[in-house]
Parts: sequence; C-alpha cells; structure tokens
Amino acid sequence: VQLQASGGGLVQAGGSLRLSCAASGIVFSLNDMSWFRQAPGKQRELVAVITSGGLTNYADSVGGRFTVSRDNAKGTMYLQMNSLKPEDTGVYYCYTRIRKVEFWGQGTLVTVSS
Repeated sequence: VQLQASGGGLVQAGGSLRLSCAASGIVFSLNDMSWFRQAPGKQRELVAVITSGGLTNYADSVGGRFTVSRDNAKGTMYLQMNSLKPEDTGVYYCYTRIRKVEFWGQGTLVTVSS
C-alpha cells in the first residue's frame, strides 16, 4: 500500500491550495480516507475524513474553509483549502486503515505566511 501526498507549498494568508493523495495497492473505493496535519511542536491532528460512501467530516478549525473529496476512478483523495491562515501551517498527511493496519503517506508541507 502506498499513499502519495502532493500539492503543498508556500502561500499567503487568505490564499488557497489543493492537496492530492494518490493511493495504490488498495481497492480505493472501499476505504475511508483521512487527512491529518502536524504543526511544528504540536501533535498530529485529524483535519478531514471522507468515507467510502462519500460522507465527510471536518475538524472545527477548518470547517467551512476546507473541502475533502475523492475520485475513486483515479484512486485519489483531495483537500481543497481556502482562506488559509498561518495556523494552518504544517505537514499534511493522508491516512487510511485496513483491517486495523494503519497506512500513512509521506506528508506534504503547507506553509501559510502572514
């Protein structure tokens, strides 16, 4: 199983970024997928979840600004991030769990300047 995250970068506050997570080695359409992030000096936190059926849930801190989606045909999950704030800075990871085994992508760095 491989999860390849991409799309991070440097953006000014108020800007937007779109992250992608390409999955391989799994039947993508059957798996719930998540985005986590880890800010410098802080614990990793859950940002967004999208179920295999397309239901979504978000951390309170990003609700209304971030949108998670998936393209099962491409085996890819996305995170559209709008109205970015400096506190959104961190490494963003995609994640899935299959039969109690956790899989993490390598992370993509998002830096939001004030």
